[in-house]
Amino acid sequence: MFYEEYKRKLVSAEEAVKVIQSGDIVDYAYFNGKPVECDIALANRKDELKDVSVYSAVTIPPVPEVAKAKGSFIYHDWQFSKVSRILQSFGLCYYSPILYHQAPALYRDKIAHHRSAVICRVCPMDEHGYFNLGPQNSETLAKIEMASNVIVEVNKHMPVCLGGAEESVHISQVDYIVEAPDDQELPDLPGVEPNDIDKAVANHIMKYVEDGSCIQLGIGGMPGAVGKAIASSDLKDLGGHTEMFVDAYVDMIESGRMTGAAKEIDRFRVGYTFAIGSHRMYNYMHNNPACASYPVNYTNDPRVIARLSKFISINNAVQVDIYSQVNAESMGPVQISGNGGMWDFVLGAQWSKNGKSFICLSSTFKDSEGNVKSRIVPTFSPGSITTIPRQMVDFIVTEYGAVRLRSFPTWERAELLISIAHPDFQDELVKAAQEFKIWTKTNKIPE
Repeated sequence: MFYEEYKRKLVSAEEAVKVIQSGDIVDYAYFNGKPVECDIALANRKDELKDVSVYSAVTIPPVPEVAKAKGSFIYHDWQFSKVSRILQSFGLCYYSPILYHQAPALYRDKIAHHRSAVICRVCPMDEHGYFNLGPQNSETLAKIEMASNVIVEVNKHMPVCLGGAEESVHISQVDYIVEAPDDQELPDLPGVEPNDIDKAVANHIMKYVEDGSCIQLGIGGMPGAVGKAIASSDLKDLGGHTEMFVDAYVDMIESGRMTGAAKEIDRFRVGYTFAIGSHRMYNYMHNNPACASYPVNYTNDPRVIARLSKFISINNAVQVDIYSQVNAESMGPVQISGNGGMWDFVLGAQWSKNGKSFICLSSTFKDSEGNVKSRIVPTFSPGSITTIPRQMVDFIVTEYGAVRLRSFPTWERAELLISIAHPDFQDELVKAAQEFKIWTKTNKIPE
């Protein structure tokens, strides 16, 4: 029924991107939805275009060609990745901070600038005329609804990810169809293998996970370590509800630990808004009703998260100061990551009945010169970003322990944070706390 319409709209990538003109704003779909063929074709127009703004999020390989053509294109990332950081170091990428759960409303309420084109990678069309968005629901349908031109890049290696809601776009909403080469697979990104510090942090968190808990994992080795620990535990009827679906969820589900039976909503399914991981994970997700793809204004809305009891939110940070402010996105003025859904899940977990939010970090790191530095600091260096204000902080976890700061005064927060800092830095942190007048005579002096 839709085959003739498909043929009419099928064009080359070069033909599709002709709709883009100098000064336009273009959205690439996020994550695995980032186009490849259309990106190359658009970048090839660099000599005839100027000041075209391109937006994406969590830029994954391959490196977008438009980002390399400075002057012709201005590339933006709503949530930084390793690729984004490298591009930033050459002045080729800018960060765009948002509250992630609000992303669809930014388009539908016309807060974001109008997009002349949206380009997204999709699954092959089904018999009903729908292109499944694969593992990148996010805000895609909202921006498709509001854009002047919609270009889809069909990739047969995209897993069909069941909803949920808003997981597909109909051909009637599409202006141009481009087909990717048959050998263009999604990048295989299984994640970082947990190290000993990650495992120690995971063990501290595991003390607070109980039967029926609902788990959200962020990106990185520490959340991954929690997933592996859960998979090898004897916990029962855990649920999953997350922004990012990762390989650890496959481990938890296949181990029988995560059944979703105790969830108040989306029972027996893990709700998520995007997924990045290994080919094994994508194969698992393909047409699998155990996973439910949702737009981000559902998965990340703190009010939705709060409907799930015993919610456990686990995210990473870069630094915490002794006032308990959390920096999860920069080192000084250098953007490392972004807020993403951290704010959403930190708040939603605390609104959940018996919910808990865990912000994790190693106690130290080595700088570019090999010097060991503490991640728990007196104050952030100039240009650093406060991602989570101290009023929202629940648990902070390092390899030295997990401390709950919620409701505590400044002096007690300082004492608890110093207790989980690396011992080599505790004395100088105490001195800073005394200088800031947040250290009382009742505080314990670290041994």
